[in-house]
Amino acid sequence: MLDHFPFYLTLIVLIVLLIMLSNKIKVAYPVLLVLGGLTISFIPFIPVMKIDPELIFIIFLPPLLYEAAWANSWKELWHWRRIIGSFAFIVVFLTAIAVAFIANTIIPGFSLALGFLLGGIVSPPDAVSASVILKLVKAPKRMSSILEGESLLNDASSLIIFRFAMIAVATGQFIWYQAALSFGWMIIGGVGTGLIVGLLFLKAHKWLPTDVNMDIILTLVTPYAMYIAAEEVHASGVLAVVSGGLFLSYFRHHFLTGSSRLSGENVWQSLIFLLNGLVFLLIGLDLPEIISGLQEEGVSFYRATAYGLFITLMLIIGRMVAAYGALITTLFASHFIKVADSSPGIKAPLLLGWTGMRGVVSLAAALSIPVTLANGMPFPHRNLILYITFIVILVTLVLQGLTLPLLIKKVKLPNFNDHLPEEETESLIREALAKVSLNYLTENHKVELDHSLHLQKLALKWENQLTANEDPNLSERTKAIYGSILDKQRYLLIQMNKKEKHIDEEIIRKFLHQIDLEEEKLKLE
Repeated sequence: MLDHFPFYLTLIVLIVLLIMLSNKIKVAYPVLLVLGGLTISFIPFIPVMKIDPELIFIIFLPPLLYEAAWANSWKELWHWRRIIGSFAFIVVFLTAIAVAFIANTIIPGFSLALGFLLGGIVSPPDAVSASVILKLVKAPKRMSSILEGESLLNDASSLIIFRFAMIAVATGQFIWYQAALSFGWMIIGGVGTGLIVGLLFLKAHKWLPTDVNMDIILTLVTPYAMYIAAEEVHASGVLAVVSGGLFLSYFRHHFLTGSSRLSGENVWQSLIFLLNGLVFLLIGLDLPEIISGLQEEGVSFYRATAYGLFITLMLIIGRMVAAYGALITTLFASHFIKVADSSPGIKAPLLLGWTGMRGVVSLAAALSIPVTLANGMPFPHRNLILYITFIVILVTLVLQGLTLPLLIKKVKLPNFNDHLPEEETESLIREALAKVSLNYLTENHKVELDHSLHLQKLALKWENQLTANEDPNLSERTKAIYGSILDKQRYLLIQMNKKEKHIDEEIIRKFLHQIDLEEEKLKLE
């Protein structure tokens, strides 16, 4: 471990350099990281990176899923709940079934249980890659909302399939009614465990005399506690982290101070940056070991590549069919129920179908397959499954990742009216903030307002719908009043986010961030 430590440090520097290059040439960084790892793997004397398969899930998945849940908008999830649910569950299950039967048919000696195992691994698209690409081009908010919401749930559904397939491979049997009961418990137990652990940590933040550093440490521990607690009771650790993360994210302004939110945001951004970089780089670095394993199984490199390419083609076609199937279902359902958009058009499903890049979860699941079964026998076709997964990830990332920006520009999506225009939204929010601030000031602190030059300046600023004055000589009483006004502004924004469905939560969060910054300035004055 110590001998390879300089190499690990070099990898971190390489991740930073490759992401800087990706920003420069406007290419999604997962693509360059995979290709970079692949290139490095062919350099002589490069040490083979080995990670204990049992630790893959516990190291990478909890923080990645927790941060994704924390960043997601519950309002957007609920608005697009039907299409998110269909892609996260129905499409994932159908994809896993299709992969299982195709693999069982075309690969000699590949059982149906192994097919479902492979299907559970490669069925969930990677939202990290898609969201990075969508940020590089001007794409509708609905696209990123659907993709991010789908990623939170499709990881859970695919890993549930993966777990049951692992049991079937290890035991050689599959009892459907026991599986149905276990499936129900994994969902209910996973969600319940996540919410219970989330509530415990929420109370810990509120009741314990924590400071900023302690709050950040607790947020780092939280996803691991959720995941481990759920796994200990044989429930879904993924669903526990997702449900608990969404719960705590929704109440973040009730138990974290502005300082903790600001500092925690910076820490988490750096952590996720590093974890994503490492996991995508690992995809490329693992190729030589995977290929050498193919030779042990007696499968030729070209035949294994053909299997991987065929399954990749099936996955791409299957997602495109699912996207247009969702369009037809939406048009049909709109005659009977209220849907999010009764006329989404034929262009949006094309882009939704093409955003099927595989990545972090597929790699973690594949690498977590044990080398041997409980009886000591080698796990059947483990290296072939790893290689097919590698091909799926590489082809979808490079092919779809590089062409998606071009497709978005070529398709020219209509201007959907899911949200108010950004300028109009910001103007509406500023006007509402100014109004609530002035009302609070005049109704509750009339005497101080008449005698305080600083408060009069603030009132004048709000009357002109401008930001607060940054005078360094505010009195303690003025600071206290201003702090109360900031609390009123924060409460107003949270209520606006709940009630105004046409206001983009991302803009609301931007204003909440500004209030946190303003509150932090008061402490330094």
